[in-house]
Amino acid sequence: MTHRTRNLLSAVVTCLVALLPACAGRSPVAGNRVAPVEGRPGLIATEALGARGAHATILDVRPEWTDYLQNHIPGAAWLNIETLRASDHGLPFQLLPGETYAMLFSRLGVQRDQPVIIYSAGETRDIDATYVAWLLSSLGQSQVSVLDGGFAKWVFEGRRVDQRYPEARVPDFPNRGLAAEIATLTDVRAATESHNVLLVDARNPQQFAGAAGAQIRRGHIPGAVNHPWTTDLEKRDFALVWKTQAELKASYSTQGITADRDIIVYCNTGTEASHVYFALRYLLGYPRVRIYAGAWSEWAAHDEVPVVIGEN
Repeated sequence: MTHRTRNLLSAVVTCLVALLPACAGRSPVAGNRVAPVEGRPGLIATEALGARGAHATILDVRPEWTDYLQNHIPGAAWLNIETLRASDHGLPFQLLPGETYAMLFSRLGVQRDQPVIIYSAGETRDIDATYVAWLLSSLGQSQVSVLDGGFAKWVFEGRRVDQRYPEARVPDFPNRGLAAEIATLTDVRAATESHNVLLVDARNPQQFAGAAGAQIRRGHIPGAVNHPWTTDLEKRDFALVWKTQAELKASYSTQGITADRDIIVYCNTGTEASHVYFALRYLLGYPRVRIYAGAWSEWAAHDEVPVVIGEN
């Protein structure tokens, strides 16, 4: 076999490998799930992050600081999401003022003119990454991506990790205010009395039914539809990744969660709801989606509002 023939065969094989995912209904970067659309946050594949290198701010939002110190994606800064919220008049897990976020993200090296890529553990805590993505987008950051599969997929693929801290940068995250799409207790109470707003509970079925939970009361808000956030993920090649847009749309539509509805998503503290919000608002482009900021933690504490026990 001549050298020219070998090169030709190699090129043919490369093309066939690239076409295989498309034949299965997905492109080499898992369909149209990766790139942000029209400034909205989106997903980024491990391959794409590996190619970006230093041309992005990378945030590691795994909850354990020891995990970060042992190994992290090169150039990543560590962020514990609990520094992004605090109690407000006794109610835990509430958002902070815009100027506080401007200071925090400046210290992390986030810059307005540079993309931000966020990754979680990728196994059970994808909700941490979507929460930070929602918050950054609400602060006016236009280029935000969540790493599909998280750190677990990155390591499984044998990609490079590091123990060094990122280089210090001049703070450049001016305060533009916080414009989060949130719903209040009053909004949710009104939703239970009308059919104009659809409530979506992002918690697991046990908490939705009232069989589990840490709050003072268990159950769910009347009229809510249960769509656990984990429903939007699947195991593929030993990694937990997002389903395709077509699969997500079909899953939500089956439950009557469609783009023509005004939707309020809630969970226990806001993180699980951010995952469903990310799917609906950013990946599927639903126009009217809000997160109930008080969450089930607030609703359960108000004895005057009703609670439903059971799956239906």
